[in-house]
Amino acid sequence: MDLSRRDDTLRELMDDPDCDPERLHATLRRFGVVNRVVSGWDSLYRTRLRLLLADLDRPARVLDLGSGGGDVIARLAGLAARDRLDVQWTGADPDPRAHRAACARAIPGATFVCADAGDLLHRGDVFDLVISNHVLHHLGSPELVEFARASRALSSGVVLHNDIARSRRAYWLYAVGITPLAPGTFLRTDGLRSIRRSHRREELAVALGPEWTVTAPTPFRLLAEAPGRA
Repeated sequence: MDLSRRDDTLRELMDDPDCDPERLHATLRRFGVVNRVVSGWDSLYRTRLRLLLADLDRPARVLDLGSGGGDVIARLAGLAARDRLDVQWTGADPDPRAHRAACARAIPGATFVCADAGDLLHRGDVFDLVISNHVLHHLGSPELVEFARASRALSSGVVLHNDIARSRRAYWLYAVGITPLAPGTFLRTDGLRSIRRSHRREELAVALGPEWTVTAPTPFRLLAEAPGRA
């Protein structure tokens, strides 16, 4: 497997509007477990988000762009509730299938909308913090630039995009580690395609431009950060 270059020609199976709905539902349902293991949001909450949310003297407004089935918001909302932080969570995803899955969750303080960043800008929405999880690797170069611009325009505080760092080791570890959760889902095929589509740190930094800081907070992870412009 050649991972020296990003393969942005690959398409994930779950992005096909005609994919098997039962496998898609199972995939979205199990993302909660997968993201708990690989995405590092618990650590990001402790080291970054908690401080940002606590510094506000009013309920915080947080937007998750490309929120999928809502598992990231569910996890972060639970952590914030334990710390008695008052947060209004919004998950936005333009895929109606993901939107339905997210709306089926009962998450106090959370609202889900079937919309993309452009729709929210048109509505005039503004948030204190904008985040995303595993969105950047889905985007081609023009889409990535526009997504980054729109996410900053929606935030009056900080923007944090959390994604995969492409590496051979990440590929093979995921291929083995996902096996117990993969039956009946798209997790294995799509996860491996996601790694092949993802960036390395220096690639993402160049693609986003000098206003963004791209770090590797943990192995196999990239975090792109920029101040908001709203």
